[in-house]
Amino acid sequence: MKINIRNSSTKTVKDCEGVSKSLVSLIIKKLAGLTLVFALILIWAMYTYNESSVTTSASVLSNQKICWGIKREENNKQPDLGKVNLELIQKYEGIAMGNADKKYVYLTFDNGYEAGYTEKILDTLKENEVQATFFITAHYLNTASDLVERMIKENHIVRKSYSKS
Repeated sequence: MKINIRNSSTKTVKDCEGVSKSLVSLIIKKLAGLTLVFALILIWAMYTYNESSVTTSASVLSNQKICWGIKREENNKQPDLGKVNLELIQKYEGIAMGNADKKYVYLTFDNGYEAGYTEKILDTLKENEVQATFFITAHYLNTASDLVERMIKENHIVRKSYSKS
């Protein structure tokens, strides 16, 4: 193999060993610099990592039973959710009640639609331009995935329901 040097003379690679070694040395220095930058980024990431924000074990989760319920208020005022429930809703950015000053209806389907009524319900919602929330089970997702896809396509909220059974 031949290499052209600046003065236009032609030398073989063997004759240019010094050039090759300096090039390899330069590459190694650049890689060492990149390795140092990568190591600094890794150290920074480990230092700023907030361990409390990631749950890696169920042992850190509370198994304290929290009862869900509301205390009815008079004069059609919003109910009292209770201190613990309200704290959980705020912590996880949940929604339990709407704005007390505006009148909204939140339409949810928790059960019953899977008995053959889903298509009719979806048709009615579409005709009236109404969106709803459907709480579905894994079984329903596996047996009626076409209807679940339709729910999503028509901009309804679809959530998986969990149970111990």
